[in-house]
Amino acid sequence: MEEKEIYIPDEHLKNIFGEFDKNLSILEKKLSVSVVIRDGKVKLLGTDKNIKRAESVFSELLELSKSDTLLTPENISYALTLDDENLAEHDLLKMDSDIIAHTVSGKPIKPKTIGQKNYVDLIRNNMVTFGVGPAGTGKTYLAMALACLYFGRGEVDRIILTRPAIEAGEKLGFLPGDLQSKVDPYLRPLYDALYQIMGQESFQRNTEKGLIEVAPLAYMRGRTLDSSFIILDEAQNTTPAQMKMFLTRIGFGSKAVITGDLTQKDLPKGQTSGLSVSLSVLKGIEGIGVCCLKKEDVVRHPLVQKIVEAYEEYENKQTKTKAKRFEGSKDKRR
Repeated sequence: MEEKEIYIPDEHLKNIFGEFDKNLSILEKKLSVSVVIRDGKVKLLGTDKNIKRAESVFSELLELSKSDTLLTPENISYALTLDDENLAEHDLLKMDSDIIAHTVSGKPIKPKTIGQKNYVDLIRNNMVTFGVGPAGTGKTYLAMALACLYFGRGEVDRIILTRPAIEAGEKLGFLPGDLQSKVDPYLRPLYDALYQIMGQESFQRNTEKGLIEVAPLAYMRGRTLDSSFIILDEAQNTTPAQMKMFLTRIGFGSKAVITGDLTQKDLPKGQTSGLSVSLSVLKGIEGIGVCCLKKEDVVRHPLVQKIVEAYEEYENKQTKTKAKRFEGSKDKRR
């Protein structure tokens, strides 16, 4: 059993160790070391290899704490994931410094994972960007933050947010109210994100001026959208024709971000998703970026990541079972 003393200033101990030592418990378990405090000094106990790894992780966490980042069990776990994958060049500190915008309450909006950082950089560097991945990976929210940034700096004249109004279990006709009332529930997540980022008053003022538009995808037909930041959300629910229609609306000086999760399609059975078709058709075209976010990029409650993993495992088993049945039926026909 080796022992190594490391220096962590008193003012950062609580942040790194977490409330009731929650972060410390994760670190000890994942790093296979024991952490003790004697005479105000922090000591690591374990094998030489594990101590060196723990020393590196604690050093990075200290730098994060010095930058006034609140360390939670979620970003502690992610720091350990980065260390497992030897991705020090993409450390949390670099991501932490990439602040896109602030919410109305002053909370910074920034990428929290390597996948999110790549996604944000692709949006900055391309005219059209596809963000594909499971729920909770920040696809729409980060795109919204960038849209507000570009709009605030005058780099675009309008923000246009759209999504297909696909029925999931209920028919639109069964919902009360006029057409706008019927489609508003499908657009509510977009409203909520904008309220957080720019505030309800600013959103309403710019909406009245026609500078911000939140509308169903069907409303985009026949238009050319110049100098706009356009976000197509829930793109897995578009048909190939709808996707082609949307992509050909993009005009000069515009940016478009298309987000979706191919595992959550609400299209009629047998209908091909416009998102999956476009990813194949547009592959390799300059000016179009594709970011495939993974379960490791989920930044909601840790339980969401476990749910995503469980469904992935279930769907993989279902696919293998279907393949075996298909092969069995072929053998019988022979």
